[in-house]
Amino acid sequence: MTQRFVVAVMRHETNTFSPVPTPVVDFGRIGPTDGPAFGDEALRVYRDTNNPVAAYIDLAEAEGAEIVFPVAANAHPSAPAPDAIIDLCVERISEAVTAGCDALFLDLHGAMVTQGYDDGEGLLLRRIREISPELPIALALDFHTNLTSEIVDNATIIAGYRTYPHIDMYETGDRAGRTLLRAMKGEISPFMVWHSLPVLTHMNRHAPSMEPMKSMMAKAIAAESDGRVLNASIFGCFPLADIPHVGLSAIVVGDKRNDPDQAERLLYDILGEGWDRREEFIYPVEPVETSITDAKSLAESEGDGPIILADHGENTGSGGSQDVMAVLQEVMRQGLTNVVAGPFCDPTSVQTMVDAGVGTTITLLLGGKTDTPSMDLKGEPLEVTGTIRRITDGAFTVTGPMFTGVKMNIGRCAVLDTGDIEIVVSEGRYEPFDTGCFTHAGIDPTRKSFVLIKSRQHFRAGFEPMSKGIVLVSGPGCCSSDYSLFPWKNLRRPVYPLDPDVESNLPTQS
Repeated sequence: MTQRFVVAVMRHETNTFSPVPTPVVDFGRIGPTDGPAFGDEALRVYRDTNNPVAAYIDLAEAEGAEIVFPVAANAHPSAPAPDAIIDLCVERISEAVTAGCDALFLDLHGAMVTQGYDDGEGLLLRRIREISPELPIALALDFHTNLTSEIVDNATIIAGYRTYPHIDMYETGDRAGRTLLRAMKGEISPFMVWHSLPVLTHMNRHAPSMEPMKSMMAKAIAAESDGRVLNASIFGCFPLADIPHVGLSAIVVGDKRNDPDQAERLLYDILGEGWDRREEFIYPVEPVETSITDAKSLAESEGDGPIILADHGENTGSGGSQDVMAVLQEVMRQGLTNVVAGPFCDPTSVQTMVDAGVGTTITLLLGGKTDTPSMDLKGEPLEVTGTIRRITDGAFTVTGPMFTGVKMNIGRCAVLDTGDIEIVVSEGRYEPFDTGCFTHAGIDPTRKSFVLIKSRQHFRAGFEPMSKGIVLVSGPGCCSSDYSLFPWKNLRRPVYPLDPDVESNLPTQS
């Protein structure tokens, strides 16, 4: 009898301090407001892309299984989502599972908060388990997962991304899916052990390509590669969420048939190193003007390519509104030239430029349309004058290593040329992990002296290879690395570094 596999996507990284709302319609398949995809449409959108669910599709087809894709819901990072998105996903997935299902393969985020629940993924899984207690379930989770017992207790297999920028998303789905298939065939007898440390990491310090995470991740990769364990994943956490279960964590999938104690030893070896090196997870914040001055000096050094100015304080990919103008204002004040900047999200300014038309010289009050009450920040528009060079539909296909093959649509875009700076303004939000946000508008970032973008780490996927240097700029916003600025109320306490004297919660190893 042909097996029937259900695959589904529900992803949202929730910044509880973000001023950007997250209606159900924002869980779009291509554009920012076209809503979830269902059935054949979901299959069409995600097939042959660098996403975990694309690996699930390939694995199912290789097994000769029937594929059912009830829902794909994916929203840009922003404020807590309505509970209705959980209800919708549970309803669609439950219908598919109840109709007959041999296994469920889920592509989730791991840091989803809704208006009524602080663990969206845990709620989804628990409700599915209520209708199918024995169903084999594989999860692929984002590196920024805030792991919980409800997620772990209601899954069979869990694997997480090993990269940041996330260029191994397909590989993660493949790792999780293959392990579940082996378990279903009786080749292995999997179990999971996990732990979460009271450490609030800084995202500029936990990329697996850099220390201190690099050596920790290397241990996980080595143990999985040589077969000591089935899967091993580390989660740097998503720290911009005021919820109780934020923290640096890890999970290991072991095989009861192969020295099961190995899984626990690996888990605590990895997290023990994380605890011992917790000071290295702290990112020092410097004034914006200092960073821009450093960038000017770096531009005078030998070498080809632009200097990348990464404004991470309002990183779109962590919930920023993408319209805080403070860093661009400082770039202008210090007289940087041959700059491309953006995209800045300002639908009103885009409409004004569309109405004016290409070739028109215009003065705009750009950005600053969004207040951020949680950070006590008022929107401050920046007056800019320039010539409208191009107007586009904002559509492009990702060619870089992150989300390769995905069709993006960031809404209509307009390019304003001030003489020294080409400013890209968009109707939708987009973290620039791929150069298409500029090249689709006729701008070659490799020919610029400076590229100003709102990103923290994902920009490295598309922009680092072309750059002469990178300067991380701590602009103001709801993605700040200065954790003292946040009005924490529900966060687990004590937690490092807010509480420097917090003690380890690791068990004593004999």
